[in-house]
Amino acid sequence: MTRSIDYGNLMHQAMRGLIQSVLTDVSEHGLPGAHHFFITFDTRHPDAELADWLHERYPEEMTVVIQHWFENLNVTDDGFSITLNFGDSPEPMYIPFDAVTTFVDPSVEFGLRFETQDYDDEDAEDDEEDGAEEPPAQRGEAEVVSLDKWRK
Repeated sequence: MTRSIDYGNLMHQAMRGLIQSVLTDVSEHGLPGAHHFFITFDTRHPDAELADWLHERYPEEMTVVIQHWFENLNVTDDGFSITLNFGDSPEPMYIPFDAVTTFVDPSVEFGLRFETQDYDDEDAEDDEEDGAEEPPAQRGEAEVVSLDKWRK
């Protein structure tokens, strides 16, 4: 059997580690200077946790902004929890790193985009019946994303 190097998976792990490191630093020291983040994630990810009304409003994808007001940023190996303010209503949420589709810091024109992952309701029903957990799906490599969307 011929062995090969899975560069796509290695790149995904490295970029996920970069996001984890950045968010860990912010959780310990706060946001430096003008840095702020736009983080888009797949709300269908089985481990994503958000209020029912947010999930109804954003059934597939949601972009959160970490900038002026946030609390309780806690970063783990698998994702991060944070409380964000939605119209004077603080809402806690948990975002798995595997659910992140884009990570952008417009203050320094830095951005990453990850391949998207579809979560099939039928698969979720099968998992509930079987009671067994499957390993998380691997995503493709990361790529730089255009920041024009967030420029003023």
